[in-house]
Amino acid sequence: MSLTEQRSSAVSAALAKDRLGVPSVVFFVISAAAPLMVVAGSVPTAYAVTGVLGVPFAFLLLGAVFALFAVGYVTMARHVVNAGAFYAYAAQGLGRTQGVATAWVALLAYNALQLGLYGIIGSAAEPLLLDWFGGSPAWWVIALLAWALTGLLGLLRVDVNGKILSVLLVSEIAVVLVFDIGDLLNAAPGGIDFEGFTPGSLFVPGVGAALATVVAGFAGIESSVVFAEESKDRDRTVPIATYLGITIIAVLYAISAWAQTVPTGPDGIVKAAAQQGPTLVFNQAATHLGSTVSTIGSVLFVTSSIACMIAFHNTTARYIFALGRENVLPSVFGRTSARTAAPVAGSVLQTTLGLIVITVYAVSGLDPVTKLFFTFGAFGGLGLLTLLTITSIAVIVYFSRNPSGETAWRTRVAPALAILALCVIIGMTLINFDTVLGVAPGSAIRWILPGIFIVAIVFGLVWGRVLKATRPEVYANIGLGAQAVGGGSK
Repeated sequence: MSLTEQRSSAVSAALAKDRLGVPSVVFFVISAAAPLMVVAGSVPTAYAVTGVLGVPFAFLLLGAVFALFAVGYVTMARHVVNAGAFYAYAAQGLGRTQGVATAWVALLAYNALQLGLYGIIGSAAEPLLLDWFGGSPAWWVIALLAWALTGLLGLLRVDVNGKILSVLLVSEIAVVLVFDIGDLLNAAPGGIDFEGFTPGSLFVPGVGAALATVVAGFAGIESSVVFAEESKDRDRTVPIATYLGITIIAVLYAISAWAQTVPTGPDGIVKAAAQQGPTLVFNQAATHLGSTVSTIGSVLFVTSSIACMIAFHNTTARYIFALGRENVLPSVFGRTSARTAAPVAGSVLQTTLGLIVITVYAVSGLDPVTKLFFTFGAFGGLGLLTLLTITSIAVIVYFSRNPSGETAWRTRVAPALAILALCVIIGMTLINFDTVLGVAPGSAIRWILPGIFIVAIVFGLVWGRVLKATRPEVYANIGLGAQAVGGGSK
């Protein structure tokens, strides 16, 4: 290979450097968590489905668990820089074969979270279109418009996406806070009650379903490390963005979940949530603040869905890129645009999958909210919990083999506590998975969906062994990231 070809190859296999500061990474993290979607969708669902009043405390509790996980996670980020964070950490800590298995879990989880969002955008936009124009097209028409926009933005510079997310996110958080203030200023006759913040309000029958519903609100907090290669001063940017993202999400969601109970009183929130669903917060806003504010919130509910799509699209495309760069997937996925440094093939693959899913659901007539958004979301959330647990184990093993001067708290104690907490949450999720999916306790799908991850892990382990036996040069570079391009260590 000539010097010119080597340079061209290096450029095409590299993400852009120094394009994202702390604010941009935080925007990606929180946009993936979709504040208004969670406040308007997940919170009323948690109240209605579980009857548990401790949803605000659940957000604070899970925020603490995710912060505990982040201790080892961001410590590992200083030593292993790779856009395929979970995959790379598992490969470096547990072994290359285990890394490949983790990669398949990550691809399934992130694709499910991304694709499921196409099921909610029509439901979010329909009330506005009916109000403005007296009619609304089929959900899949709206989904295709969002699909086209997301696919286009996925091909642009990552900092362009970050700027778009910043505008949407700031507006979204602002309207959530306005809604909260409106609720707090219009308390039920019994006055403001803080029961939702007490442990006793959460640890009641149904706590597993409540945690399983709430945990999806934190999806995306791990994506800060995915953008490490494109961050400015990553050793500072990644930890700050991660902890800041977790704190904002946990506090904002806890306050908003609690605020929804203030106008109804603790005794009335479950009934109100069951009757009104996602429209609860907008109905409260219309009553307390006027129809204009409620309409603005409804518009931002739509943009929240789109922002979430953009964030997950970018994250998933970078996972695919990381695997293609190391030839775990075909090498075409490991190339970036010479003009924008975006992972083009991974982005196009995401766009293609989106078109297939929208088409299948439109043709089959399946309900896009319950059968696409909620089912894919629950499936992806379970995958993320699995990835967090595997990663925490990998952190402990990695630093036991590679002493680095990091403290025991960062490399052993915090990850071990995170593993324990995450395993408890996974257990509760599986026990209540039928409730989360909205199916009968005896429904086969409650076991089929978790079983898919088991199949993926087995397939990944087998594929890793195949690579080791047939392509040892590829196997040797698994988990090395940018070093693999230059023929990292064997």
